[in-house]
Amino acid sequence: MKRKKVAVVTGAAGFIGSHLCERLLQEGFRVVGVDNFITGSKKNIVPFLRDRDFIFLEHNVTKYLRIQGHVDFCLHFASPASPVDYLEYPIQTLKVGSLGTHNVLGLAKEKKSKFLLASTSEVYGDPLVHPQKEEYWGNVNPIGLRGCYDESKRFAEALTMAYHREHTIDTQIVRIFNTYGPRMRMHDGRVVPNFIYQVLHHKPLTVYGRGTQTRSFCYIDDLIEGILHMMRLRIHSPINLGNPHEFTILQLAHLVTALSKSKQRIVFKPLPQDDPRQRKPDISKAKKLLKWAPLIELEEGLRRTIDWFRVL
Repeated sequence: MKRKKVAVVTGAAGFIGSHLCERLLQEGFRVVGVDNFITGSKKNIVPFLRDRDFIFLEHNVTKYLRIQGHVDFCLHFASPASPVDYLEYPIQTLKVGSLGTHNVLGLAKEKKSKFLLASTSEVYGDPLVHPQKEEYWGNVNPIGLRGCYDESKRFAEALTMAYHREHTIDTQIVRIFNTYGPRMRMHDGRVVPNFIYQVLHHKPLTVYGRGTQTRSFCYIDDLIEGILHMMRLRIHSPINLGNPHEFTILQLAHLVTALSKSKQRIVFKPLPQDDPRQRKPDISKAKKLLKWAPLIELEEGLRRTIDWFRVL
């Protein structure tokens, strides 16, 4: 009997991590999920607990991580990821990007497994080039309020590449651009759940600045598909994963109100410090190397997400 492949997923109870666990189980993996619930939700993993191929460890990955048996993939998705979270937990965010990444890389080295780092478009900071290619080094304020998240991921990438070069570990880095969908927290702090919460609770939509800043929104199913494509290959340089279709925040606000059939007014507030003015991935490498591109348009993805939020 052929043994199942084993994947360790840190941040398993988070938004992206839980979707990744679900898909890996569907693909026939045995999954070891790790989370300490600092921002993840137990509700996200409840459906998997009945699956004998899912094992859950409540653990902080900034502490030494011990896993019994063979491991084929170490997928490091643990980290606060929304501004609300990493502004509340700046030191924990820096620790999971540094100590946590070090521990999971150590596990991959011990088990001779592949390691995949969930990095972020935030490594580009407030970009001075548009769209953002993987070769761009970024424009980041290391001592600003967002620096705890931006620099934790930049350090995690540097450590990942150091382990690849020094210990010849099969490492991978995906730079994840704005992603949305079911299982985001209602008060996540990111723009899609913010707008959906506000329209469903008949509150004015909050737009920062004039709403002319742009984002590119990738539906969660498309992102997970891209990650699986990455896992099947040997690619060590960072790869952007996101949707290259660009929208202003004001366009998003109008689309959410239209889809939810609401007529809430929009209120404008000052732009937060170091908030990126433009964010759009160049996914040429993902298309060429992974044979991947997102398929779900923003309107359809928002409709699915709004329907999910309605039943909470």
